[in-house]
Amino acid sequence: MQKAHILFLRGSAGDSLQLLSGDPPPEVSRSEAAVRRKLVQGLDYTVSQHYPEARRALDDAETQSRSFQPSVLGDVAQARGNLAWATGDYAAAAAQYRSARAFARRQNNPYLEINSTGSLGNVAMKLEHYDEAIEWFKLALQKSEALQTLFSQQLTLGNIGWNYSMVGDFDSAEAMLKQAEQTAGRAGMTGNQIYWLNALGNVYYQQHRYAEAEATSSRALDLARNRDDKNTVTECLNTLSEIELATGSLDAADKHNQEAAAIENAGLDHFGIQYSQFVAARIAAGKQQFPQAEAAFRKILDDPSAETSLKWQAQSRLAQVYAAENQPAKAERQFRAAIATIREAQDSVHREEFRVSFLAGAIQFYDSYIDFLISRGRAADALAVADLSRARALEQGLAEPSSTARNSTQPPDPRKLAARLRSTLLFYSLAEQHSFLWVITPRSLTLLPLPPQKEITPLVASYKESLLGSPDDPLASPDSAGAKLYSLLVAPAARLIPRNSRVVIFPDGALDTFNFETLVVPSPQPHYWIEDVTVANANSLALLARSRSSAAPRNPNLLLVGNPVSADSSFPPLPQASAEISGVESYFSENDRLLLTGAAATPAAYLNSNPARYAYLHFVTHGIASRLQPLESAVVLSPSGDSYKLYAREIITRPLHAYLVTISACNGAGNRAYAGEGLVGLSWAFLRAGAHNVIAALWEVNDASTPQLMDQLYSELGKGRDPATALRDAKLQLLHSDSVFRRPFYWGAFQLYSGS
Repeated sequence: MQKAHILFLRGSAGDSLQLLSGDPPPEVSRSEAAVRRKLVQGLDYTVSQHYPEARRALDDAETQSRSFQPSVLGDVAQARGNLAWATGDYAAAAAQYRSARAFARRQNNPYLEINSTGSLGNVAMKLEHYDEAIEWFKLALQKSEALQTLFSQQLTLGNIGWNYSMVGDFDSAEAMLKQAEQTAGRAGMTGNQIYWLNALGNVYYQQHRYAEAEATSSRALDLARNRDDKNTVTECLNTLSEIELATGSLDAADKHNQEAAAIENAGLDHFGIQYSQFVAARIAAGKQQFPQAEAAFRKILDDPSAETSLKWQAQSRLAQVYAAENQPAKAERQFRAAIATIREAQDSVHREEFRVSFLAGAIQFYDSYIDFLISRGRAADALAVADLSRARALEQGLAEPSSTARNSTQPPDPRKLAARLRSTLLFYSLAEQHSFLWVITPRSLTLLPLPPQKEITPLVASYKESLLGSPDDPLASPDSAGAKLYSLLVAPAARLIPRNSRVVIFPDGALDTFNFETLVVPSPQPHYWIEDVTVANANSLALLARSRSSAAPRNPNLLLVGNPVSADSSFPPLPQASAEISGVESYFSENDRLLLTGAAATPAAYLNSNPARYAYLHFVTHGIASRLQPLESAVVLSPSGDSYKLYAREIITRPLHAYLVTISACNGAGNRAYAGEGLVGLSWAFLRAGAHNVIAALWEVNDASTPQLMDQLYSELGKGRDPATALRDAKLQLLHSDSVFRRPFYWGAFQLYSGS
């Protein structure tokens, strides 16, 4: 029986069944070996697709187990789950896997627990519940690491990585898949190592890192060919075809795709066949063979078993075919269908962090629709589509349970919004092929072309680096990155922006990560843009249009949290924290403020303080921004038990009505921008909780200058200034001083975010 099980595990189900043929000796008929004999037969019949025989064998195994070997019941439930999975009954499979997991936990059988937990992850993955799948696989990973079982570790790491890629969290996917590939290599599991290596190549492809993608998937393909692993060969061929399509190598893509299709058709791999059809359709479209492309895309869309992500890709690509054939009505119907499919899929994700990252893998299809509308001269409609993708997770979190989703047929009128805010709105959209700027005033909507994002992103990175580390004065160099960015991003719209007016920036991509106020205006003499305008940042037109009145509270009160007891040497006491706290609290009467400072400044104290009561919240402490998991960004406070961090994921659980939240901490704005959602971190979390305005820092702030900036901020607020004007005036005080604080490093970190 053990030899038969080993043969099954090695993929030789036929040999295993042959070994188990005939009746067992009478002396073992009531032993565990007899039950496991039926169990292995059931497993063999399942993988051989002899499902009635599999069901009979497992029925016998369960009857025998209940009669005289109850210790095997968990394994039988796991095998029944595998049979239900193989026949497409995923609800029954999940029920059996849950039964097996419960049995494993009762009997302290960690190996069965790992197997059943991972199987529940597989069910969730098959049902496209990717966030749920990640949670199951993480539980399996914890057990696998505790037992140091390399096979289970690499399997769960790889599955976690794949699911991260499906929700658009490519940084996490890359980290997990690298670990999976290395762990599989250490365990000698070359087949799995190849599989995770190719999945990593696909992640690079999704990030437009085409050279790395091609090298990684080519390496995986070479290894797969050496093993004659046809399933993995086709996976690698498909990934390489996608990469070659993206880089314009149509003949190479066609060659790889034809090879993959031949293998898939011979093996009746249904999903593989669909995927090769999709790639073939893209190749036909690239060669302007539009009837063939249309037929292939239609075949995928007519298949009810097509995966959701493949469906929206086919819809969008078919729309592009119709556009190329000058059939705009058909094209628009398919674009709208693709957006609807994407939004439905995003809405089905329940974990906040995965809703945030979801659009990274689908934003290109919004971009395609935008390009189509602009090519038809429909700039306003293109803006409405661009705004559809923005702040989706943020808006859903702010909506009342009874409210309906944003109605795409009734977008906000951007000119009316500009008039209400008495501002010029600058709405940016960066994309791989084309980027755009919509300039919106109370009287006009103007569309301006911008360079593709690959030209803008390096300039942003260069300018941030110079602001944070270079002693050079940006105003002294006409060729500085700050001057170039102004020329690209603002100068084309300058004639529509009156001096000393208000501007609301709707950034995108890399533009989320720097402060427009620090841009260098060349004339009449070089100066920072903050001297010309008052700037605020917003996430989406729809969200800003929904926002409540920005009038200052009549009876302002303050919740001030900070100057905590250091719980970690990485977060030493801030020398100027006491001075900042004293300055801020002085603007509120004793009856109108609650101070949580020193040992009292704990996460629990904030969460239990009913923060919804306060018009102003102010934090004076360290902050940390997590790139891989932005909702793990945190305000660092005093220890209480094992906890001293107030996490973004906890902040969103306490509704707010605050007029202004100020996070006087490092990296309060976050350091990772997501497609559609913007920069996600502490500022996003406070907006998500309901704050009207949030002031947060883009980089590590200086403890010496911040008390002065904050004192001036509250002085201006006390005079009736709105937060954007008050913050600008406070910054100008530093900028016009004779101290080192005039450099943008000291005042440029803080930004205002509006619109909840």
